[in-house]
Amino acid sequence: MGVLLGAYILGLTLPSAGFSLPVDGWLGLATQYAPAVVCWIVAVRTRFRRGTVVLAALALTSFALGNTYYVAAAAGGAELPYPSLADVGYLLFYPLMLCALAVLIRRLRALTLPVLLDSAVGAMGASAVLAVLLSPVLDSAVAGPLSLGTVVAVAFPLFDLLLVAAVVGIAATQVFQSGRRWILLTLGLLVLAAADVVYALRLSAGTYEVGTPLDAGWAIGLALVAIWVDGAERSPAGAQRTHTGAWTLVVPAAATAAGLAVLILSSRTQESALAVALAALTLVFAAVRTQLAFRELVKMGDLRRQVFTDDLTGLPNRRALYADVPERLTNCEGGRSALLLLDLDRFKEVNDSLGHDIGDRLLVQVGERLSGQLRPGDLLARLGGDEFALLLDDAGPELAVAVADNLHTLLAAPFTLAGIAVQTDVSIGIALYPEQGNDFRALLRRADMAMYKAKAARTGHHVFVSSDDRHGDDRLRTLQELRTALTRDELVLHYQPKVDLDTGEVHGVEALVRWHHPVRGLLYPDAFLELVEEAGLMREMTNLVLRKALDQAVIWQAQGTPLTVAVNLSASSLMDAELPERVAAMVDERGLDTSALALEITEDFLMADRGRGKAILTRLREAGIQIAIDDFGTGYSSLAYLRDLPIDELKLDRSFVMPMAGDPRAAALVASTIHLAHSLGLRMVAEGVEDAASLDQLVGFGCDHAQGFYLSRPVAAADLERWLASRAEGALTT
Repeated sequence: MGVLLGAYILGLTLPSAGFSLPVDGWLGLATQYAPAVVCWIVAVRTRFRRGTVVLAALALTSFALGNTYYVAAAAGGAELPYPSLADVGYLLFYPLMLCALAVLIRRLRALTLPVLLDSAVGAMGASAVLAVLLSPVLDSAVAGPLSLGTVVAVAFPLFDLLLVAAVVGIAATQVFQSGRRWILLTLGLLVLAAADVVYALRLSAGTYEVGTPLDAGWAIGLALVAIWVDGAERSPAGAQRTHTGAWTLVVPAAATAAGLAVLILSSRTQESALAVALAALTLVFAAVRTQLAFRELVKMGDLRRQVFTDDLTGLPNRRALYADVPERLTNCEGGRSALLLLDLDRFKEVNDSLGHDIGDRLLVQVGERLSGQLRPGDLLARLGGDEFALLLDDAGPELAVAVADNLHTLLAAPFTLAGIAVQTDVSIGIALYPEQGNDFRALLRRADMAMYKAKAARTGHHVFVSSDDRHGDDRLRTLQELRTALTRDELVLHYQPKVDLDTGEVHGVEALVRWHHPVRGLLYPDAFLELVEEAGLMREMTNLVLRKALDQAVIWQAQGTPLTVAVNLSASSLMDAELPERVAAMVDERGLDTSALALEITEDFLMADRGRGKAILTRLREAGIQIAIDDFGTGYSSLAYLRDLPIDELKLDRSFVMPMAGDPRAAALVASTIHLAHSLGLRMVAEGVEDAASLDQLVGFGCDHAQGFYLSRPVAAADLERWLASRAEGALTT
């Protein structure tokens, strides 16, 4: 098809007088029948089960048959009547292609109201501009008496207008994969429409001639559509709905500007009523979309406040602490801070003897007393249970100890709860930045060790010292064993399936690393990943996990069951400037499509270096790798990164999913988060599905995928294959 198209374009550039049978006839027909043949081959390959493919094949065939009639008449020297059978073939192309696009849209479930409004704005804006361009053709067509020729003459530009509106409207939804295949479809249809518009304008002006490079426009457009049909059929079924956040504003914004420009132009020149009406509709839809976006932002702001606020005390929660503290440590005055970890003593006794409601009131009053002691710049948060954390800005050991003494005295005073005087005590662990930890996680871990030391010694408070790390020797030994494990292939991958809640099918899995320790048996990541990060071995482990996951993807593809494998990346991995090229090379050398791999990151990767991390993610996304946010809601849940980063999928953390059945507020948060994801064109995956009730709720909320122990635990590849086979057999028997 490419050779024919190249030869045809070359032939059109050669000088000729009028119609040339070899070039305009036989070669021109060949460039139009070749795309139709490609589409029919794809239709046969898919057993005529994909309506989009069949309709596209019919559309291209109709266009080629119409041109055959035209060429036959031109070769015989006959002058065609207007309209003729050639016009029938040309005209049929449009409704068939529009139907193909309609079938394509019906397969999508991400068409929420905001997405539909974006589509409407794009379609109306493009139509308004095209109506201005086509106004000479429309005016000349309707100027004469009404006849069949007039109807046909008007039908061509109106069909072009509909086609451009449909293509731009689909582009505005951004629910398709942003790879080259979908660009080919959009470009092909726009090239066809552009060729029609130029042809109509030249014909209206009496300047059209057969055999010019303009004639190649239809051949190029048809070829691009055929290439898209073939490529779309070959792509995995689960890789058709992704999203790039920054693109969502481009098409609606450009369409709104175009509609406004048409209205301004109409105030200075005489434009058609159709163009003015379409431009006005563009602005109406844009105004409605803006109002809806404002409401969504308000809801997202409320959701963010709920996510970062402790329900009981109204203090910042653990998520807020993880989000705020890294930046505070980086920007702290004097370059030093102190983290105090507070744990109430005998709190369990209050709960057991007086009830949980009294215990809750105690926690509220503790939070109020602690809040009254804060200095400007200090941060107090409730970590959960009876634990509180206090970050002191510009504080050394002397000030930290003095504050701990003051808080110990403050909380020792009795609390009055429901007429009962309750007395409690507190143990406080202190860790200093940067001496005892250069990041928040290390600081929190050491404050926790110091707090347990204070509780055991009943000293009230304790400042961390290196000897508090009771597991230092064990950690060193484990680290050496870990280095050996990386060279002896002791690390293995288990796979947990992600089930499509709409179809029940499995198109992807999450790869989870395990360590087959020669003495301690199978170890889970929490037993060694922290050591990997501290020892600087994360790059080596990440490469190993990627290789193993992609090798398994090759095996599954060879077995006829291709699965997208998701691999978790650490924050340090996203600071590796060579990561995108290395990942792309791994995929390419195995002959896999980039859709075979997805990368999952946690929100706290932004804490390290947001700008650099964004650049790495953007390069990965440009290479075709899908990006998912793992444990969504537990880390840096900023609205900004949902807009700015190239994200395809959100994975809702299990801490939101598991309590849904008995907690209406948790269920409301899950439903709101799913709606938020869909409003932004993102897929939503729910983690931690442990029972049928949670699964049913997620289906009702419109969640896209789910994974959890209720569906399947992470298992070895062979066990996963047996699990998939048993599901397939169960589906056949039912």
